Amino acid sequence: MKIRLLLAVAMTMATTSLFAQGTEPTDGSRVISTAVPFISIAPDARGGGMGDLGAATTPDAYSMYWNPAKYAFMDKSFGFGIGYVPWLRGLVNDIGLASVTGYGKLGDKQAIAASLRFFSMGAVMFTNDVGQELGEVKPNEWAIDATYARKFSREFSGAVAARFIYSNLVPVNYSNYDVRPGTSIAADVAIYYHHVMEITGISGASIDAGLNISNIGAKMSYSSTSVVRDFIPTTLRIGPSFTMDIDDYNRLSFSLDFTKLLVPTPPVYALDSNGSPIIGPDGKKVIEYGMDPDVSPVKGMIQSFYDAPWGFTEELQEINVAIAAEYWYNKLFSIRAGYFYESKYKGDRQFVTLGAGLRYNVFGLDFSYLLPIKNNNPLQNTLQFTLLFNFDRASKTDTKEGKSTN
Repeated sequence: MKIRLLLAVAMTMATTSLFAQGTEPTDGSRVISTAVPFISIAPDARGGGMGDLGAATTPDAYSMYWNPAKYAFMDKSFGFGIGYVPWLRGLVNDIGLASVTGYGKLGDKQAIAASLRFFSMGAVMFTNDVGQELGEVKPNEWAIDATYARKFSREFSGAVAARFIYSNLVPVNYSNYDVRPGTSIAADVAIYYHHVMEITGISGASIDAGLNISNIGAKMSYSSTSVVRDFIPTTLRIGPSFTMDIDDYNRLSFSLDFTKLLVPTPPVYALDSNGSPIIGPDGKKVIEYGMDPDVSPVKGMIQSFYDAPWGFTEELQEINVAIAAEYWYNKLFSIRAGYFYESKYKGDRQFVTLGAGLRYNVFGLDFSYLLPIKNNNPLQNTLQFTLLFNFDRASKTDTKEGKSTN
């Protein structure tokens, strides 16, 4: 019996299309796709309300996703967060990303943290080729990770993280089909810089910068015999942030992030007179422009900076830009806004985000809302939320240095 419900796979590809909406551009540029795109979804409402950025924003419990080196600058001893991201809510109501994260300070200079993200694809009915129902399954994917962050000076910190990724697109055993869950092990390397400034006319200011290379890891396969293995979304995130305390009650910050997938760009393959790919003596398709994407993850990371078929211009198109502003009143209430831009040749995602946050004692609550500018978006018309709990405020010395947990 032919199982049509590699619809589970199709659903993941639909999720991948979030990052690859639109048709193939006429100039030959290539949209980059990867396995397990769920680990590229912003899991928290604060980052989600700021245009999907966070490389250098003030640290919080969800720094694991944006820049784990920020944990070393937390001003609380320990805390945790819980979040949920509805997915394709306009079509179904049982697909979404749930997450939980927690951190703990080890003195003033060190911190550890861990998180779990679980992406449910909802209930899917398997059928055979004549439409007979074979049973309902619930495809899912998840990732669990842990990090260690340390200050190297009053202004500089670094972190390393390890991650296990599991993707079960067909959660049922069919002996006639060579299908299995995909797994991968990955790592992050991150740095963070925090510098307190003195500016005449305002009570305090700081400039921050962050860099995070996330998901450096093995390719993923869903078959024990297939030689085809897909890259996971290894991502470079870098950006600055400027924060100023206008007075004792009002704080304003501006942030900017640049992101790029460190994954090979698909090449342009040579075609024969019938429009079919030309196969070379080695059994592979002949490449007309670009470079062979069938390389190791490490080589793929390096190659991703110069392998675009149309040269430097296309490499620049692969850099996404996000910009955001955040306002806090008395460290109790905040409003946020952000803008995300992706080239029309590399997915064409463009959207505005709005958000708000509340803090009271140890409790925090964040909301975000996304407004697409071009194309539909799986998060449009949905409200994302995150609950935060932070305990045991750090020493007065750290507070005076301008560090703040949001």
